Amino acid sequence: MDYIDYYKVLGINKNATADEIKKAYRKLARQHHPDLNPNNAQTEKLFQQINEANEVLSDPEKRKKYDQYGNDWKHADQFEEARKQQQTSGRNGGGNPFGAGGNPFGGGSFTGDDGDFSDFFSSMFGNRGGGGRQAKFRGQDFRASVQLNLSEVYETHKKTFTINGKNIRITVPAGIENGQEIKIAGYGGPGSNGGPNGDLYLSFEIKNDTSFIRKGNDLYKDVTINLYKAVLGGEEMIDTLSGKVKMKITPETQNGTKVRLKGKGFPVYKKEGSFGDLYLSYHIDIPTQLTTKEKELFEQLAKERS
Repeated sequence: MDYIDYYKVLGINKNATADEIKKAYRKLARQHHPDLNPNNAQTEKLFQQINEANEVLSDPEKRKKYDQYGNDWKHADQFEEARKQQQTSGRNGGGNPFGAGGNPFGGGSFTGDDGDFSDFFSSMFGNRGGGGRQAKFRGQDFRASVQLNLSEVYETHKKTFTINGKNIRITVPAGIENGQEIKIAGYGGPGSNGGPNGDLYLSFEIKNDTSFIRKGNDLYKDVTINLYKAVLGGEEMIDTLSGKVKMKITPETQNGTKVRLKGKGFPVYKKEGSFGDLYLSYHIDIPTQLTTKEKELFEQLAKERS
């Protein structure tokens, strides 16, 4: 496997912080997403490398292994175990081919070319030809971000995404939240020597394309009513995500009055038929550009009230 410099892929240095890695990944993932660059094999390959780089560098343990072993970071535990076994063998009189330090990699970063393996590792992991028993390795997990509108996740629906050059059709459950992550088994990197594929983790970025504010499963909305309806009462048609609702405005409604519409909020994730509530806040529209007659009427009303 060719060595890939994940730091270079994300355009960061080796001392980058977790926040810097996250920002770099999000920027590049949006820029090179296959949906924005259809039928572009080069972009799809780069997008896959971006996800691979984020998968490794955003995980402190994986990053540590990558810094030490390079492209073969996934086999670090096996390498360490083999080294310990060989050291034990040396203490028992078998000799240590790695020298006093017991380090098969000479103390430096390991780039993963097949020619750099010792015969011992070749026989254990099957990296050279021959009759050695080949170990099976699970494929790498991938991570990708998906952008959806708030109105889209009000109902459960199926959607096709292009991830790492593959079209994946999944069911997006109603009520999924911004930043939520789901796992799609087997859609990560291919395994080695017959090992299982890795998994794909999708994180959702939900853009609010509505006039509502979402807080958990509840929705909030400002509603403007005219002065006369606020004073005298009446009816107002209110938009909800499930359709229009006729609301009764009680006489003498005050500015900032809040009302709750039970069950008219956002669906609860994976709880079919369960919804949050919708909270309305009334704001009274004061009339402007009054006619002479209207001013006289308001003045008359003011005298009556005084």
